[in-house]
Amino acid sequence: QKNGVSNGTLYKKTFIEHFEQAPMYVAVLTFLGFGVGTIFGYLRDFMRAWGLEKRNIATEREEQKDFVPLYQDFENFYTRNLYMRIRDNWNRPICSVPGPQFDLMERVTDDYNWTFRFTGRTIKNVINMGSYNYLGFAETDVNALKTVTIELQKYGTGICSTRQEMGTLDKHVELEKLVAKFLGVEDAMVFGMGFATNSMNIPALVGKGCLILSDELNHTSLVLGARLSGATIRIFKHNNMQSLETLLRDAIIYGQPRSRRAWRKIIILVEGIYSMEGSIVRLPELVSLKKKYKAYLYLDEAHSIGAVGATGRGVVEYFGMSPDDVDVLMGTFTKSFGAAGGYIAGKKDLVDFLRTHSHSAVYATSMCPPVAEQIIRAMKCLMGLDGTTQGLQRVRQLGKNTRYFRRRLHEMGFIIYGNDDSPVVPLLLYMPGKIGAFARRMLEKNIGVVVVGFPATPITESRARFCVSAAHTREMLDTVLNALDELGDFLHLKYSRYSKSSHPELYEETRLEFED
Repeated sequence: QKNGVSNGTLYKKTFIEHFEQAPMYVAVLTFLGFGVGTIFGYLRDFMRAWGLEKRNIATEREEQKDFVPLYQDFENFYTRNLYMRIRDNWNRPICSVPGPQFDLMERVTDDYNWTFRFTGRTIKNVINMGSYNYLGFAETDVNALKTVTIELQKYGTGICSTRQEMGTLDKHVELEKLVAKFLGVEDAMVFGMGFATNSMNIPALVGKGCLILSDELNHTSLVLGARLSGATIRIFKHNNMQSLETLLRDAIIYGQPRSRRAWRKIIILVEGIYSMEGSIVRLPELVSLKKKYKAYLYLDEAHSIGAVGATGRGVVEYFGMSPDDVDVLMGTFTKSFGAAGGYIAGKKDLVDFLRTHSHSAVYATSMCPPVAEQIIRAMKCLMGLDGTTQGLQRVRQLGKNTRYFRRRLHEMGFIIYGNDDSPVVPLLLYMPGKIGAFARRMLEKNIGVVVVGFPATPITESRARFCVSAAHTREMLDTVLNALDELGDFLHLKYSRYSKSSHPELYEETRLEFED
């Protein structure tokens, strides 16, 4: 079950991740469940076609039957026949700050989740195990938000301009200097949207004649940015340095297809913490490879900045490495900092180039001042510049909560994925029928969880994804764990046998040749 790596002097501590294989009967029953659901889906489609059942989903108009379909009927099969049955577990409206607890607007359905109506009742104090509020900065404390209130009164809510026109304020300059200082790099640039930080800046860095090597489990924002760039994209197995090295070696030897010319640039796209697997990038090995083959490294720290490292400075600090080892440092303020937007940091030449060529800088509205102040407030707290040690205490508390929560789940017999230090904790449910049952039963116990299934995950690996926060008290975590223990027995979710990894080719190939 555990896969530890020491790999010479690359790692300063043991690197342990969990990817346990479920018993064979679980996989068989999971496929069987999808099979039964598919059969009934075709039966219901037949009944809808003959008017025996009401058709609720959008359909092509009769006068447009010879047009190219606007709504791909077959592609919507899964949505209308499987997802719709458990749709009530997503998009639940929250009516409070998404802190360690939140309030939920109760809704019910009279037509099997096709539509919802609100009852007017509010479900109070639901324990929040789904938000990315890693350090607990999503809060409404008046004293904590005092500076944000002042900036709101001074600047208002919006900028109404782009960074290159009249949208650069002194707050943006202050924030960018603070981000660069926090990360230990020369310069940084901030953007109003985290997703767009990737999707709109990668095309500015690479283009035709360049090669992107992307982890197979990268976030959609990275995937979209890579596709928009026009560069050639090749995928390597998740966190598998042998797979990556093979692609790097082939890229150097063979060059571009047909012409065999050398690639203009080779850039490796990875994440710090992968939000669906809970795994942490193997940064020391990655840096060794990129130096050996003279490639560039783009590191997305959306989930890792603030969440790991002794002082919350992400996976670079977690592995005791220098920020100079990473060519492009990217992160978001939407998670650990309780705000919005993202940043790109690194050498001054890089940032100056993006100030001119970034699509976000040219076309997107600037980050609003109150949000910038919220980030400054949280970052100063982390750095101790507010005169307290609260930031450091939050980072340490998150680490304690993460290790405690993961250890207890292991002891109970659940299969969970990821690194022992990752606050993203996927708990495997496997069978499609258990996705809805799990989320509904947890909500009955006043616990809000996120459940994920196919096609967002492999068809046999449906899961619940917990996000641990520094704001969670031990009492809250114990309440959740006790509920999970009871529900695990009721739904038969305790599949762990401490068996060998189901992905040996991804997590056990560590004998690589590196250069200093």
